[in-house]
Amino acid sequence: MRWHRRARHALAHSLRVRLVALFVLLALAMSAIFLGGMQYALSLGWRDAARPLVMDYVDRLAAEIGSPPSVERAQALVARLPLRVTISGPLVNWRSQALEPQMPQQMRENSRWSQEEHLLERMTADGHRIQFGLSSAVWNERPRYIGWATLSLLLLFIALAYRRVRRLLRPLDDIRAGALRFGAGDFGQAIAVRHAHRPDELGELAGTINTMAADIQQMLDAKRSLLLAISHELRSPLTRARLNTELLPETPQWQASRMALLRDLALMRDLVTDLLESERLSARHAALHCEAVDLNLLAHEVLAGLGQAVQLELAPDLPQLQLDPARMRLLLRNLLDNALRHNAAAGPAPVLRLFATPQRGVELSVRDFGSGVSPAQLSQLAQPFYRPDAARARDDGGVGLGLYLCKLVALAHGGSFSIANAGPGLCITVYLPASHLHKAA
Repeated sequence: MRWHRRARHALAHSLRVRLVALFVLLALAMSAIFLGGMQYALSLGWRDAARPLVMDYVDRLAAEIGSPPSVERAQALVARLPLRVTISGPLVNWRSQALEPQMPQQMRENSRWSQEEHLLERMTADGHRIQFGLSSAVWNERPRYIGWATLSLLLLFIALAYRRVRRLLRPLDDIRAGALRFGAGDFGQAIAVRHAHRPDELGELAGTINTMAADIQQMLDAKRSLLLAISHELRSPLTRARLNTELLPETPQWQASRMALLRDLALMRDLVTDLLESERLSARHAALHCEAVDLNLLAHEVLAGLGQAVQLELAPDLPQLQLDPARMRLLLRNLLDNALRHNAAAGPAPVLRLFATPQRGVELSVRDFGSGVSPAQLSQLAQPFYRPDAARARDDGGVGLGLYLCKLVALAHGGSFSIANAGPGLCITVYLPASHLHKAA
């Protein structure tokens, strides 16, 4: 990106840059108004007041040069004062700066310039014309010096203004960082409030956001406590109901009702278990019981429990990682169960791939060959209790916690979780970073 694009982006998105630019424009406007006003005032009043003094001074300079004019005296005068002198007449024709260009004819015809030129011009008794003016060196060198000095002062003003504005708006950076922390679920560190005993508007805003974050944290903690309490309290009656159902006589009259009750009770038990596990994993400090895990061996164990066909593509040199085996078993079982549930009946079996990445981490992916979902639904598949319409119409559509739990397990291990349409079907990818690489003793 070129510098002008970066400058345009900063001007459009940086409040500091826009404020400094506004200050500079205001300073330039005020300077222009002040200088214009002063020039106008001087041109009206001081010109007439200074005219007699200038005329008297020019008379003295002409008398010093003498009549007839003396070139030596004129040279001494030019050496002493920043003047240019032009002498023209019957005997002496001399210019102090021979290479200095004449004034343009248009300027010389200007009424104001004619008056000024007449004011700085004298005729001697012997017919010589002596013209005085400021030396061109004054106009060529001093304006350049003044210009550089003005530019330096302007740059210094801009730097000081930017530093001051940045200091004033620094609380916005703290507010932004705090909002990002709160959005990620980290409510442990509040936004710093400068001069808390006497806060300004930004300090009051930070305090308000801190109060809002505390309220949100209390709501989330209350929700989590309620879910945990309900889940714990439901376990006992569910266990008793299942026990009573299993004690029903296995006669043809009760068999259908008995099996239906057992299925419903098993579904409720799985729902309670998943709710408890999701609340544990969604906490800021999820408790993981990590040990060296061979994912290839774990995948074979999970497949043996499912008892259905799955294509395996396992890397033989897969490194062992420090993982929680129970949570990784849950992740594999949910991913494979989801793929088997939504795989096309006449299509190939789902594919489980495990391979090492160049950074020595492990990438795990599960693909089915079903109908997939619309792109608008991809970002919602890993949300709790979300099910696409196609899954809702099926008796075995699940409760919508399986992929959510898989995402929580991946994030708890410092990994990533992504879902994409594979055409046909879905491909769910979990990356486990190399930071969990097991180091043999």
